Amino acid sequence: MQKVTAILLGAGDRGAQAYAPYALNYPHELQIVAVAEPNEERRAAFASAHGIAPEHAVENWEQLLAQPKLADIAIICTQDQMHYHPTLKALELGYHVLLEKPMSPSPEECVEMELMAKKHNRLLTICHVLRYTAFWTAMKRVITEGKIGQIVNIQLNENVGNMHMAHSFVRGNWNNSDKSSPMILAKSCHDMDILSYIMGEPCERVSSFGSLMHFNEENAPAGAPARCLDGCPAEMSCQYYAPKYYLGAGRRWARKFTTDTSNEGIIEALSTTPYGKCVYHSDNNVVDHQVVNMEFASGATAMFSMCGFTRDNTRILQIMGTKGDLRGNMEENEFTIHDFVTNEKTTVRVHASEEGHNGGDAGIVRSFLSEVRTYNGGESSSSASVSVRSHLMSFAAEESRLNGGKPIAIEEFYKQLVTI
Repeated sequence: MQKVTAILLGAGDRGAQAYAPYALNYPHELQIVAVAEPNEERRAAFASAHGIAPEHAVENWEQLLAQPKLADIAIICTQDQMHYHPTLKALELGYHVLLEKPMSPSPEECVEMELMAKKHNRLLTICHVLRYTAFWTAMKRVITEGKIGQIVNIQLNENVGNMHMAHSFVRGNWNNSDKSSPMILAKSCHDMDILSYIMGEPCERVSSFGSLMHFNEENAPAGAPARCLDGCPAEMSCQYYAPKYYLGAGRRWARKFTTDTSNEGIIEALSTTPYGKCVYHSDNNVVDHQVVNMEFASGATAMFSMCGFTRDNTRILQIMGTKGDLRGNMEENEFTIHDFVTNEKTTVRVHASEEGHNGGDAGIVRSFLSEVRTYNGGESSSSASVSVRSHLMSFAAEESRLNGGKPIAIEEFYKQLVTI
């Protein structure tokens, strides 16, 4: 098997912990030869783990892409608003690109990246990792085989989990759309993509409602300070009290904002980073709940609901077809098919991989490497061309939400972008 070489831009949680471990676990398939990461400690640790030469462990992507082409592929895991320029440069240099989702907070940039990949005849694959999990792959196979007939309606709930919501979207990197992306794009472009994948046809119209209902100053406990450690009178009754969470059940999340996960290290980080802020006194502006209604080309409809107020962090869905229906829970790694004709009930259980996103993180890397080795100008399962369409669903949903739920026609939306 031909070994593929890679450069990594961004050695944060997704880059270093989700995709790069594939090179350590399967060194005969992938070798990472260079890294760009602004955090010196992370950069040094990553370079040491992967045996990267000092001259190829640099502070920013500009330094790395200023050099002649160093490898076969570029894995780009910078922050959302830093995807566009390195992606264009990497494609221009001849790299095949594996790009973390979302492509960009700008629909115009998404379309331009798609067109640039075609211009340079390079793969641009977006990390919609759910497509590569056993759960969704098995479900797609059942639907393709016609087990429930033609899809009429899908109901998909994304249960974000209240503590995940507080960590990532109130205190964390994706809490403010001015700095990252709207919630429907940052968190739920996965869901728009998987709905497109399951339906297998274009979405034509969307409408959406949602708001930031709870995580704002109006709901702050009386006397709550800017930081939890500054003497909060509600520490015993508030589920979001940072020390209680990050020194307890949420300790594993602490490694996302500090390399020192001792009690002392976590407390120090909660005193200086946004993760120690009161959730009601943060600079967050993304919604904490949102619904999206969709109409597809066949006339089938779908309803998506994202909510940050759930105990479990999972996706629950019901797919209703002309010959049967299907109900599943991603966390439980199983779904049930009800046959309307025979009245039989069949439960499908899939292997619950311990790898990230139930095996989706490793799955997309494995698939991408195979496509790189055999590349002849085709598209990947989650190519930019495919991903742009599901991204447009997210962009259109946000535009609808901001305009009182006004329905948005996807094709007209896309035509406007192409002609800009």
